[in-house]
Amino acid sequence: MPKHKIILGIDPGLATTGFGIIKCENNETSLIDYGIISTPAKKPLLSRLQTIHEKLTKIIKKYKPNVCACEELFFCKNVKTALLVGQARGVILLTINEHKLPFHEFTPLQVKQSITGYGHADKKQIQQMTKILLHLKKEPQPDDAADALAIALTCYQFINSPLYEI
Repeated sequence: MPKHKIILGIDPGLATTGFGIIKCENNETSLIDYGIISTPAKKPLLSRLQTIHEKLTKIIKKYKPNVCACEELFFCKNVKTALLVGQARGVILLTINEHKLPFHEFTPLQVKQSITGYGHADKKQIQQMTKILLHLKKEPQPDDAADALAIALTCYQFINSPLYEI
């Protein structure tokens, strides 16, 4: 096992998938990279899913994470949106599995509690705490990328928990 861990956090979406990569070494976390994978709404669904797969594969090959974490789907009032996000998430999970990476998933509530200590924190609070925890000069943007970093940080806390090995 390497002395450090590289964690890839993913906030799934069809139009915008956020990704955040952090390095964890000696009980410290630092930012490696973050951003979004965008797919144009005018493109066919299969093409958009292919784009997510290809770009996520490039990210995994470039940064070689030791572990990946993804946000679980939450209840959504718009069924069509939930189905589209679910399809994007399926492609993401398949891509992670193709690379044989350990995988964890967290609910939005778990991420909010982990990062802010408050399960009903808003996007701004998540961004502020992510900035503090990663020692950034400014809050990460856009929201999807900031959420992905928060998911990676949640994964770091989870795998460093004394209960993780049980």
